[in-house]
Amino acid sequence: MSTPFPFTAVVGQDDLRLALLLNAVSPAVGGVLVRGEKGTAKSTAVRALAALMPALDVVVGCRFSCDPDSPDPACPDGPHEPGAFETRPARMVELPVGASEDRLVGALDIERALAEGVKAFEPGLLADAHRGILYVDEVNLLHDHLVDLLLDAAAMGASYVEREGVSVRHAARFLLVGTMNPEEGELRPQLLDRFGLTVEVAASREPDQRVEVVRRRLAHDDDPAGFAERWADEESAVRGRIVAARKLLPSVRLGDGALRQIAATCAAFEVDGMRADIVMARTATALAAWAGRTDVLAEDVRQAALLALPHRRRRNPFDAPGLDEDKLDDTLEEFAGPDDEDPDPDPDGPGGGDGGEPPQSDGDGPQGDDTAARPETDESPAGTESGEGGEPQPAGSGAGEQSPVRAAEPFRTKVLSVPGLGEGAAGRRSRARTEHGRTTGARRPRGTLTKLHLAATVMAAAPHQRQRGRTGRGLVVRRDDLRQATREGREGNLVLFVVDASGSMAARQRMSAVKGAVLSLLLDAYQRRDKVGLVSFRGTAADLALPPTSSVDAAAARLESLPTGGRTPLAAGLLKAHDVLRVERLRDPARRALVVVVTDGRATGGPEPVALAGRAARLFAAEGIASVVVDCESGPVRLGLAGQLAGELGGTAVTLDELRADSIAGLVRDVQGTSRRVA
Repeated sequence: MSTPFPFTAVVGQDDLRLALLLNAVSPAVGGVLVRGEKGTAKSTAVRALAALMPALDVVVGCRFSCDPDSPDPACPDGPHEPGAFETRPARMVELPVGASEDRLVGALDIERALAEGVKAFEPGLLADAHRGILYVDEVNLLHDHLVDLLLDAAAMGASYVEREGVSVRHAARFLLVGTMNPEEGELRPQLLDRFGLTVEVAASREPDQRVEVVRRRLAHDDDPAGFAERWADEESAVRGRIVAARKLLPSVRLGDGALRQIAATCAAFEVDGMRADIVMARTATALAAWAGRTDVLAEDVRQAALLALPHRRRRNPFDAPGLDEDKLDDTLEEFAGPDDEDPDPDPDGPGGGDGGEPPQSDGDGPQGDDTAARPETDESPAGTESGEGGEPQPAGSGAGEQSPVRAAEPFRTKVLSVPGLGEGAAGRRSRARTEHGRTTGARRPRGTLTKLHLAATVMAAAPHQRQRGRTGRGLVVRRDDLRQATREGREGNLVLFVVDASGSMAARQRMSAVKGAVLSLLLDAYQRRDKVGLVSFRGTAADLALPPTSSVDAAAARLESLPTGGRTPLAAGLLKAHDVLRVERLRDPARRALVVVVTDGRATGGPEPVALAGRAARLFAAEGIASVVVDCESGPVRLGLAGQLAGELGGTAVTLDELRADSIAGLVRDVQGTSRRVA
């Protein structure tokens, strides 16, 4: 077994370490979501936390880690007799992004349940994580059906496994810790709200601190056991402090003044629901216990707000999480009560006050500074070069370029879906064969049976009862009789935007409306769990502004900075999009694509631009790639070129007005053309 990197040897990242330690002191805080760029010790710190967790007393032989002092009366391994118990370390269980439902919640042997009436149950990861840590790396990439199961378990403190009327329930209370890189997409709001605290991490920009990070990492890799031994005293001290804080926690007093500050802060920042108030109260109490105090001070409330509120402030996926600290300080000062010993919070130090900081290591870590979390950079989007005034200019741009315009206010769009029945990743856009959804039929299982079709199973077993010697009332069922339910649900697609940024689109009000429409479609793609990509064309070439990604807000940022001007190389834009789909098809053959071309249909520049654009469009039609053209033509005289382009693509055309969900044309539009599985 490999030796983990010591928690106290992590350099900097004070907010991250403090948030993890507060959950170790009080698991009721509700877990931690760690957001940040790759290579910032997110996983290292989380895995190191397990070694600091106090040991557990568990019932001997119980697979569900029941507490001997209060065993679960519904435990599948129960009932438990009082007495025998054993002590073992707290577990840290990792949930892989690609795990199956049975691996998460456990598997029930349907054959034995039907034939023998026996609840033969194999526990899953939720059972293993009970009273420990459940860690999900890249939690934003977790499949929706697993997210639903996590939400249920986190809300109820129990896991239920149901198979056609046969059910098993067991306790599942765990510390949920997730890490994610926001560049790869955001979390569903329901799961985001389940995390008690959130922390933004970034690599230090201080050379001395970076040197220390490398020095310690290399020392650990060369001699893990020796490195851990050198930090054993610090680890033991923190472990003892956690135990002491847990014992002190019930004695901590949360006064009316602190409660007023908590309620006023949540109201001032307009967070939804009451979970934020409860999480802040628990966090402030844990901060006081960690600092060795029995009273919650204003500085505890302030630090609790900085950890518990930023991710609850998002109103749409394009909002950056964060908190206005000046407004926070004003609110705390306004509602400071007479029982607050020190109403002026100390902005220095992540824990605040006496002993509120996490164990320190050499070097100063990021302290939540916005500039550290979002460093400025001179880099331009891929395929661009800087022009005068720092404006990004795509390669091949011509004269007459205009600076980027802001997008108009987004709106709710019609549902654009790919026709046919796919088998791609779970989502909410197009019809697909899925593990979840409405039952449409039955088949013989391929591998492990996951969803039993009871009626089909009974019909398969019924003709053989006499030859199987059935004498009683029970049905004799064998494995060959079992039938898997086939279900139809929804899948996520790759929505590839091909945006005309040429001079014909350059009128500022017009381009603002176009960007607003694309932004609206991006919001729809976020809600339907799609991947998105962005191709723009102008001047003499097309540019892949954003390779296909799950990060919809990254696409919105690239869209916002998109300049306009020059000729209209429509063929180049279509060919670039076709090439992107060809590559993505090799990476993920099951994910079907929807190409959204945003243009007025004009094609200029080069020899025979219209004919060349037509030939490029017919490539999509020949391969059955679903497409839609958003017609941006305006004015009293319209040429209808976008409609002609849609015909060449084998797709359909909608105007900007028709794209709105509240337009007269209806709510759902299937894109024309035969679908093909493309990434």
